[in-house]
Amino acid sequence: MSKDQLILGIETSCDETAVAIVKNGREIVTNVVASQIESHKRFGGVVPEIASRHHVEQITIVLEEALTKANVTFSDIDAIAVTQGPGLVGALLIGVNAAKAISFAHNIPLVGVHHIAGHIYANQLMTELQFPLLSLVVSGGHTELVLMEKHGSFKVIGETRDDAAGEAYDKVARTLNLPYPGGPHIDRLAHEGEPTIDLPRAWLEDTYDFSFSGLKSAVINTLHNAEQRGETIIPKDLAASFQASVIDVLVTKTMRAAKEYGVKQVLLAGGVAANKGLRAALEKEFKEFHDTDLIIPPLSLCTDNAAMIAAAGSVLFQRGVRSNYALNANPGLEL
Repeated sequence: MSKDQLILGIETSCDETAVAIVKNGREIVTNVVASQIESHKRFGGVVPEIASRHHVEQITIVLEEALTKANVTFSDIDAIAVTQGPGLVGALLIGVNAAKAISFAHNIPLVGVHHIAGHIYANQLMTELQFPLLSLVVSGGHTELVLMEKHGSFKVIGETRDDAAGEAYDKVARTLNLPYPGGPHIDRLAHEGEPTIDLPRAWLEDTYDFSFSGLKSAVINTLHNAEQRGETIIPKDLAASFQASVIDVLVTKTMRAAKEYGVKQVLLAGGVAANKGLRAALEKEFKEFHDTDLIIPPLSLCTDNAAMIAAAGSVLFQRGVRSNYALNANPGLEL
């Protein structure tokens, strides 16, 4: 029997310092995440300099905790997978340099991983991937439909032309004076209200691209116009109307692409995959679509974590991909 493969994953692309160990690309041995939300909350968003400093403070602590919880040492690790990009350049550098130092000190192979590939491969920790598949990636910085014909092959068939869905959520939340991070608060309010306000949907006909900038502006204008007229907008109804518009476009385009490309699986990925409204809408839509399985990761694997980076890294490692010590952070890395 061949030896189990242990991949150590490191993720520091934004405001979570995370280290995980994954066995054979599918089984989480340990997954440790140190969040910085409380530090950034008073600023209403992530401050890159503060994020980088927190990563410096936390990376060694989180690394030691992951190894201790897994009851392994560096000699047991087959490869180190680290987020190379995209993300905040200062934050990425902490993880990349930590990974290179460990790789050099212990002579462990190094593999650079794309952050979005990690989000997609979080689903591999739930089930075996079957190709062709389609992934709806929805996060604070990305909204994409990605077609995969095989492992490691990513074809972006649709993407946002302006704001990502998660970015729109945060901006609308700030307009409603909701705390950071705004997405979960909008989702909660949306379930309490009714979508009674008519807001636009950017369909961008004949493409799978998305646009949420106009919707965000429409929400802001609705609030300002009501204020000037002395009218009151019920926040929960505005949240419900905004969320209905976002979800309608995301689900409709995902379903259309799934049918056109005849995929076996549709994967949900990214931080906004934790949105209860989006999860419920996709489940309802795909319930009658028996030709395609819908895979939705648990909440713990939607937000940034290192298990997803280790899962994606395991595939690259098995394919013989290796990074050298010239590996650098790349905030604009393309999928």
